[in-house]
Amino acid sequence: MNINATLIGELIAFTVFVLFCMKYVWPPLNGAIEARQKKIEDGLAATDKAEKELEVARKEAAEQLKEAKAQAADIIEQAKKRAALIVDEETTRGQQEREKIIAQGHSEIDSERSRVSEELRKQVATLSVIGAERILEREINQAAHSDIVEKLVAEL
Repeated sequence: MNINATLIGELIAFTVFVLFCMKYVWPPLNGAIEARQKKIEDGLAATDKAEKELEVARKEAAEQLKEAKAQAADIIEQAKKRAALIVDEETTRGQQEREKIIAQGHSEIDSERSRVSEELRKQVATLSVIGAERILEREINQAAHSDIVEKLVAEL
């Protein structure tokens, strides 16, 4: 065997092998590599997009949280104002009720004073008649002398 013939045979076999690989093996491998690269690029693009969306979502969440806090503060402020208004209304109503009770008490006192005064006048008139009877040592007919008794009661 000649080295040249072996070398030429190996060269032909290698060339056939390379052509065969280029025709049948290399395109599917190259397609798989390109598909993998495309998939990786799509994944990186999706990751970038997701990061941007996440950042936007974080900003929106922060803004919504800020708005919610502002609304909560407004609601609390309104509740405090309403509470103060209710307290003022109830204080006013309580003062009016107190004044009404005091006026009613004064009215009751005045009527009781008048009743007691009238009762006292009657008792004084009765005592006066009894005292006059004893002084005169005779009975005074109240029916006959009612006008005198009424004058006495009126004077007292």
